[in-house]
Amino acid sequence: MALIDCNFFSEALGINTSMKVILPQDTTNQIGMTGKKAKGPYPVLFLLHGLSDDDSAWIRRTSIERYVSELGIAVVMPQVHRSFYTDMEQGQRYWTFISEELPDIARSFFPLSDRREDTFTAGLSMGGYGAFKLALRHPDRFSAAASLSGVMDIAGFKSRSGEPYHDYHLIFGNKQIAQTDEDLFYLLEKRNQESGPKPMLFHCCGTDDHLYEENKRFNYACSKTSFDHVYMEDAGRGHAWDYWDEKIQDVLNWLPIEKG
Repeated sequence: MALIDCNFFSEALGINTSMKVILPQDTTNQIGMTGKKAKGPYPVLFLLHGLSDDDSAWIRRTSIERYVSELGIAVVMPQVHRSFYTDMEQGQRYWTFISEELPDIARSFFPLSDRREDTFTAGLSMGGYGAFKLALRHPDRFSAAASLSGVMDIAGFKSRSGEPYHDYHLIFGNKQIAQTDEDLFYLLEKRNQESGPKPMLFHCCGTDDHLYEENKRFNYACSKTSFDHVYMEDAGRGHAWDYWDEKIQDVLNWLPIEKG
């Protein structure tokens, strides 16, 4: 595999920013690893970080590079700070960046497929929210999305007791969130009522996670739709990297790509 630290200028953000990129490589004599390279443009997973993380988090805290080495897919890990993958009321246009600019820039730099069936997204916590928002707002672009311990109820996020997220108002201001395109429950129902393509959905959460109840509610909402949907909950697991390192392997096994 090639691991690339890519620094570039974003027109949407008006600043220099960065992404980490894993690219496939055919290898036969690496000790402990075998690499695979797809023919033609690479299938791509846009892998999103959580609230206190950055574009290096998945590389530093999991073995994602090793896990994808035999799959022949690229992984793009962007930097969005604490934005909740949203065009902020007071701040930068991170939704425009992640949904419009980043895919185009990444594909201009690297040989990444633009076919829907080759395009996936996943993330943890805040990134789980971002991944589902990407796929549910653009089901024509993403064939699968995964959320690991994701923030599923963004409308209720501000009011939950004990929630330390002090810059919520910088992102959403005083806007109504429920029943808008920022609300995953609303997007799920909206897409379900349409006749167009629907992304496959995977989400998981530990029973000791502070986001467990909203993940259960989102699972129930999914069960009332026609979405191809997988939900896993794990007893005694919390909001931690040892859990996400395990579950990203489940996500990679679940993705509709050729294995072996």
